Amino acid sequence: MFGYQILGFGSGSAGVSYDVDYLVVGGGGGGGNSGGGGGGGFRTSTDSSVIALEGGDHTITIGTGSGPVAAFTNCPRGGDSIFSTITSTGGGGGNGPGSEKDGGSGGAGNGSGNTPPVTPSQGNDGAPSGNGGGGGANAAGTSTGNPSGGTGGAGKPSSLSGSATTYAGGGGGGGYIPSPGGGPGGAGGGGNGGSRYAAGGAGTNGLGGGGGGGGVDGSPSNGAGGSGIVIIKAPSDSTLSVAPGTNTTGTHPDGSKLATFTVSGTLTVE
Repeated sequence: MFGYQILGFGSGSAGVSYDVDYLVVGGGGGGGNSGGGGGGGFRTSTDSSVIALEGGDHTITIGTGSGPVAAFTNCPRGGDSIFSTITSTGGGGGNGPGSEKDGGSGGAGNGSGNTPPVTPSQGNDGAPSGNGGGGGANAAGTSTGNPSGGTGGAGKPSSLSGSATTYAGGGGGGGYIPSPGGGPGGAGGGGNGGSRYAAGGAGTNGLGGGGGGGGVDGSPSNGAGGSGIVIIKAPSDSTLSVAPGTNTTGTHPDGSKLATFTVSGTLTVE
């Protein structure tokens, strides 16, 4: 974390620039007809570098998770989350149609993670099998083979909020048998896969978890992906405000200022 510079003269936020840390997580992909959805893309300054953010208003976009959809239907990719020059792509849908299974992390059925490619990587691939797990920010989804669903890839931890939290886990795959059948979702909000006739579990909102795949014999629905999140950490001398009020501001244990967005809105920096 760096300090700030006064680049000009005047009142209010004019001429002010702060070096800020960030965490940007895309929306999770929904589960498919047995395949787990991929976790949203995970990008953070901890793995890269801080951003110089000028005073004034800045638009923040929070990616929504895709789904849920009806049985025997596959979810599209989740929504992208955007802060400044950083875009974290939504997770691929489980067995998604065409390129919709590719994303921040890929959905099951050979969905490619880190799509489009960035460095460091924003996520991992989904399992190759149709009832495998979706990829997560820290690991690829796995296939266990019939009759059980595969395991969603693990997400990645971050302490930017002041509390260690894992984000962007992949959804588990749906199963061919009544019990246990469905595979577990990955740590970081991945939804569990459904057993043979059961719906997949939803990914966790605010963590960008992928949705669990529905059971292969006609579950009521496949699990929706969880919405993403953006967290900004600025020097203690800064003033941060957010809109709408669903989003929050606070103070990090080290005294830095925090802004947390769980819905799209505006960050004002002074």
